[in-house]
Amino acid sequence: MEILLSDKLEELKINLKEMGKVAIAYSGGVDSNFLLKVAKDTLGEENILAITISAMMHSSREIEEAINYAKEYKVNHLLYKVDNLNLKEFTENGPLRCYYCKKFIFSKIKEIANEHNIKYILDGTNLSDLGDYRPGIKALEELNIISPLKNSKLSKDEIRILSKELNITTYKKPSFSCLATRIPVYDDITKDKLKMIEEGENFLQDNNFNQYRVRLHNNMARIEVDKNEINKFFSEEMINKINLKFKEIGFKHVTLDLGGYQMGSMN
Repeated sequence: MEILLSDKLEELKINLKEMGKVAIAYSGGVDSNFLLKVAKDTLGEENILAITISAMMHSSREIEEAINYAKEYKVNHLLYKVDNLNLKEFTENGPLRCYYCKKFIFSKIKEIANEHNIKYILDGTNLSDLGDYRPGIKALEELNIISPLKNSKLSKDEIRILSKELNITTYKKPSFSCLATRIPVYDDITKDKLKMIEEGENFLQDNNFNQYRVRLHNNMARIEVDKNEINKFFSEEMINKINLKFKEIGFKHVTLDLGGYQMGSMN
């Protein structure tokens, strides 16, 4: 029997009430923003600690958005900087990179939560994430991180619907992921590569692209945008503008993927 969306939301609230006080791994994205809002409404701002990890693999714009959203909700918010470029398993970029990275980052989050006497640590993993290659989920399970959205059987689309009903502005925010996902497996991850990717994606955003990725193949940029945005490249002015900017950033070749944006296309 199909579970009503309102019942899933109610189950989420019940689960949160049972925990009483929680720390939330907070990125400011669709999922963690929805979780933070529901947790605040259910438990009160005094029982919430939002923890945002800042690292080279995170877009500075995303971090800034997380800071601003947390201010809106008036919850306790900690920004913690880490340098995972010192983590060999991360920079070597093998198939289990995400596992080692999540283990490293959530161990830090767990330490912070313990310092604040918070037993329950939550993240925004949802039901839809189980359909993609996500080795990091194993690390969350090993650290006893709770994923209440997944446990309430909420999918990404359902979270967007509920977010809109709750007047959460991120209901239509494009999907985002760490910048390391733009680099092919076994290609080393470096600070310079991550900066090039971030600068390229910022430029696409500045030129009104909504859903995008800049995939890095050696010295070539492979740009993915949503299929309904590919037509924006049919302007010679736009092509020249993007090509020139990406060459300034350091890319030798600039290409457009005619298949459009695909989540996890580097997996």
